[in-house]
Amino acid sequence: MHVLVEVEKNTKHVMEKMPLNKYIDHTILKPTCLVADIEKLCAEAKQYDFAAVCVPPNFVKLAKGFVQGSQVKVATVIGFPFGYSATEAKIAEIILAMVDGADELDVVANIAAIKNGDWTAIADEINHILPIIRSKGKVIKIIIESGVLTNEEIIACCDIYGAAGIDYLKTSTGYAEKGASVEAVQLFRKHLPESVHIKASGGIRDYETAKQMIEAGATRIGCSAGVAIVSGAKTDQVKSNY
Repeated sequence: MHVLVEVEKNTKHVMEKMPLNKYIDHTILKPTCLVADIEKLCAEAKQYDFAAVCVPPNFVKLAKGFVQGSQVKVATVIGFPFGYSATEAKIAEIILAMVDGADELDVVANIAAIKNGDWTAIADEINHILPIIRSKGKVIKIIIESGVLTNEEIIACCDIYGAAGIDYLKTSTGYAEKGASVEAVQLFRKHLPESVHIKASGGIRDYETAKQMIEAGATRIGCSAGVAIVSGAKTDQVKSNY
C-alpha cells in the first residue's frame, strides 16, 4: 500500500493526497558510479514505482532499458554541475540525451551569469534550449543552485524562468556547500507561476526532510535516499496508528 502525503488544500500542483513515491526522482550522479549502480537504482525505482531515475548522461540509454515496461521516467543532467558551459554545448548534450531516450532534462543554469547579474545571458540561454526540448515533448527542469544565491537573485530567476514557461525550477545540484532548504522552496513557490513545479534536491536523506519540502511546495524530490524516505514514511504511518 502506498504511503500518502498530506498537502495543503490550496496547493494547486498536486492532489490533496498523492503517493509519496511519485514525488521521488531516484538519483545517482557520482562520477564513479558503475553499471551495477545504475541497474540497482533502476530496479529500486521499478520496485517502488518512483517518478523517475536521474542518471549521468552516459547512462541514459542503459537506464532506459532497465526501466522498460514500467512507468518510471529517465531523467539526466545537462551542464552539470556548474552550469557555465556554453549554450551550444548544453544544446548538444540535450540532443544526445533525447536521442538516447531521456524523458526529462535537468539543466544547470549558468550560475556565474546569475551571480554577475547577467540576466540577458540567462534569458538568452533558456530561449535557445527550451524550444528544442519542447519540440520533442520532454520535461525541462532548471537548476539554479539556490544555496549560493541571494533571495533577490532567486526571485529574479523565478521571474525569468516562470515567464519562459519551464516545467520545474530545481533548488540545487547537490554539489554546492548548501543544498535544498525549506526557505528556498517557499520562496520559489511565492514567486513562480502556479504552472511551474518545484524540485527540491541536495541533502534530502530522510522522510521528515522530504515531508517538509513537500509541505513547502515541492512536487519532486531529487535524492539517492528514495528507498529510505519511503520506508521512513511507512514507519511514521505505523506509529501514528497507535
